[in-house]
Amino acid sequence: MELYAFNPGPLDESILYDQEKHVSSAVWEGQERGALRCHEHTSKLDQWELTPMQIELIEKAGFGYMRSIPAISLDNPLISALVERWRRETNTFHLNVGEMTVTLEDVAYLLGLAIDGEPVIGVTYTTCDSVCEMFLGKVPHGSYTSGGMVKLSWLKECFSRCPGDASVEDIKRHTRAYLLYLVGSTIFSTTTGNKVPVMYLPLFQSFEQCGKYAWGAAALAFLYRALGNASLRSQSTVSGSLTLLQCWSYYHLNIGRPKLSQEILHDHFPLVNRWKGKQSGPTSNRDITFYRKSLDSLKPSDVEWFPYRNIDPMVIPEDIASSLILGRSKTMLICFDKAERHLPSRCLRQYGMRQPIPPPVQRWERKSRGVDGGVDLSGKMESELQEWSERHLHIVQSNEEVDDSDYMQWYLKITRRFVGRPIPLASEFQRMNATLREVAHIADTMSLQGLDIEQIQLVTRIRYIVHECLRDQAGSVVTVVSAASESEDVKRGRGKEKVRRKGVSKRRRKDEINQFPVVDSKDDELLPNPVAAEVDYIHIAHPMNVGVVDQPLSCIEADVDVSSQLYHTASNVTVSRINDSQLCISINEVDDVQIGLAENEVGALGCLIGRLIMVTLVIRLVSLIIPGCLVLLVRTMVPHH
Repeated sequence: MELYAFNPGPLDESILYDQEKHVSSAVWEGQERGALRCHEHTSKLDQWELTPMQIELIEKAGFGYMRSIPAISLDNPLISALVERWRRETNTFHLNVGEMTVTLEDVAYLLGLAIDGEPVIGVTYTTCDSVCEMFLGKVPHGSYTSGGMVKLSWLKECFSRCPGDASVEDIKRHTRAYLLYLVGSTIFSTTTGNKVPVMYLPLFQSFEQCGKYAWGAAALAFLYRALGNASLRSQSTVSGSLTLLQCWSYYHLNIGRPKLSQEILHDHFPLVNRWKGKQSGPTSNRDITFYRKSLDSLKPSDVEWFPYRNIDPMVIPEDIASSLILGRSKTMLICFDKAERHLPSRCLRQYGMRQPIPPPVQRWERKSRGVDGGVDLSGKMESELQEWSERHLHIVQSNEEVDDSDYMQWYLKITRRFVGRPIPLASEFQRMNATLREVAHIADTMSLQGLDIEQIQLVTRIRYIVHECLRDQAGSVVTVVSAASESEDVKRGRGKEKVRRKGVSKRRRKDEINQFPVVDSKDDELLPNPVAAEVDYIHIAHPMNVGVVDQPLSCIEADVDVSSQLYHTASNVTVSRINDSQLCISINEVDDVQIGLAENEVGALGCLIGRLIMVTLVIRLVSLIIPGCLVLLVRTMVPHH
């Protein structure tokens, strides 16, 4: 825990190579984005009045089970916390217990969609008129369209009730409209909120042919892409089959799982039906922070790796059961331009198997369909389609000789262990600052008598680095001048400093700046004094960019010179007034570190994080150097015989 308190991982960045783009980096830096806006529109699906013939056509098309799935209230904070754990590099959730993911097997069990069959791909469109006229018999008004997308509200207004005397062709058109509405509000919901691309309509032309497509694989490809996009730090929305994601979490993780209003005696297919109806349990006070902490502290006992083992096999339809073997297929999932890798080898425990160290993930180009209308994407996705066609040849097999402990030892090095901070930001800063002051005290009071020049330079370097970090935390501007040429501006700036703290009051606290501890006179003889050397001017810019300018060449030739100059002229340090949005820390008030963080001001917090990172690096450097110096010092003090 101590290691990850300051570095949540990954320690080995070979797998999670996009960490800086990930939302977990932003959260660690204090840039909260809150709960995501979840786009799924199932609340009005039950308002469609379907005739017996329409229901028959829907079942032929492969959506008979999807039609029966009830609307489930989405838990936005839970979904948002899961997104923070999703990694697009591996298409898996990175949890403390290992990798997990939504698999093809989960899609088959939970949604009842076909996971085997022809890939869902076809022609793209940039306008709706011709496609809607051909397959729906109506053209939407311009206010209902946007490029190649049509509003769900238009579909419902025009096609939610099929006339009793409708012709066979009109019934088919109303059914196609329903199917477009169904996929657009569930498995292919977009971040636009209320629109669906019309490119799916041609796939509904023949209902028998429609039933041959692998709609479950397409739904998973769409969800993978949506989760990957939402996991980026710049995003605020998420789409796709969120009912699938939430119910997957209910089955696999004992976090946020609601208590059912009544005991479930028999499972009904598809298995998401277990969570229909009203549910009891305290959910109103569960925000994203609650779920984030729960996932950060996830224990193996909170995980149900294979929750379907006790399902009555008679409940599973034969056509679904016969294709479940593809749940372990290492293949490419396709939904038009969205091609995503399905990697069961990374989460074999979800199939009741032992987990070895998985093979490296082959990077792949995430393609987009572009803006050209009438383009058949099959020509752009040849390699992906070829991989899908070989899906039955790449079924992951079990290996009972595998030791899971080897996997976990490897996994903890390549994963992001925490999303939230185990130690609060303010406490972490105070702890670091106290450690720095202790290191500074040891270095400042350490006698240099008897040490050789190399050892003296090491100790002096430590002094310089530690005091530089303390100054940098204060966001100060350090000015060093000779005693003879001190300017009037510097004189006016010396004496007292002012610290403003936002959100407390406008009271100001004034204290004289304390000098850093001065070494013994014996040590002074070993270290050059900048005043005696008539150093004219040294200026150090803050924050973060530490540099020394306008100094004599002789001061740059050796680290010991620059370090000692800064050390001996500590009495000339001045702290300028800091803006409200900046971190405000008084150098001479380190014992009771005062942190002035403006509420909802991400800039100040980001600045603080940068300083914390630098402090951490310095502490590590000092922890390596000081023990050696202390050993040398002891040796010099022990009499030689």
